[in-house]
Amino acid sequence: MADVDTGTTDLLADLTDGVGTITFNRPDRRNAMSDQMMSALAATLGLWKDSDDVGVVVVTGAGGHFCAGGDVKGFNERGGAGGTSGQVDPAKVESQRENQKATVGAIYTYPKPVIAAVPGAAAGAGLGFALSADVRIGTPKTVMATAFGGVALSGDYGVTWLLNQLVGPARARQYLFFNDRLRGEDLLDLGLLNWVVGVEELEAKTTELARQLADGSRGTLAAMKQNLIEAQTNDLFASMHAEVQRHLDRGTTDDHREAVAAFVEKRKPNFAR
Repeated sequence: MADVDTGTTDLLADLTDGVGTITFNRPDRRNAMSDQMMSALAATLGLWKDSDDVGVVVVTGAGGHFCAGGDVKGFNERGGAGGTSGQVDPAKVESQRENQKATVGAIYTYPKPVIAAVPGAAAGAGLGFALSADVRIGTPKTVMATAFGGVALSGDYGVTWLLNQLVGPARARQYLFFNDRLRGEDLLDLGLLNWVVGVEELEAKTTELARQLADGSRGTLAAMKQNLIEAQTNDLFASMHAEVQRHLDRGTTDDHREAVAAFVEKRKPNFAR
């Protein structure tokens, strides 16, 4: 294991055998966001994006929590999320837009698979970090909630769009308007979690999934992910048109030749790094 200096204790990072792990680390505030955490998250994602040492990224939280989103206690201490001025600073609008692109946007479009391991609550913007990942694993203690309505905010960090994509507009409206708290098996049934395991199994199962992806054909996974991203906006024919080039490109690679040989020889492929 190699710890990565993020410049803050609010966000921890380490890299082990191709698996980069990012941990939200404000457990006394249920890992609520801070400016330092967001800056470090964006920087770490940027650092690993083109690194050959990283095959998969895991995003999780410390202390049995995932991320509670905005720091509501902090909001109260400064007179609300926007302070007491009653006016929005245009520079703050642009700053948050850029941060959202560099965090949720980066996770969603990342060229490597991203796994969200959600041990507890993912709420508000924290839900955006979980839903922007490719797959999610949780436990019976995992809770997801939009939470915005409870503090009279309309929602940010892509939660509205991501919910629309994952559960459809009717469910998205329900969860935003009524702030339903969804748990373990319900999240699995809705597709908001891909796996639910025991609390004591979460770390081991996450490592197993991450290891499988990190040992896979990284170029193939990147091409698959780009196909999936484009499928969100393209129709069938545009998607088929785009996927052919990537598919045939992969057919010329050493990874493809190794995978074919391994299939015929009934062994596990050994992809070069």
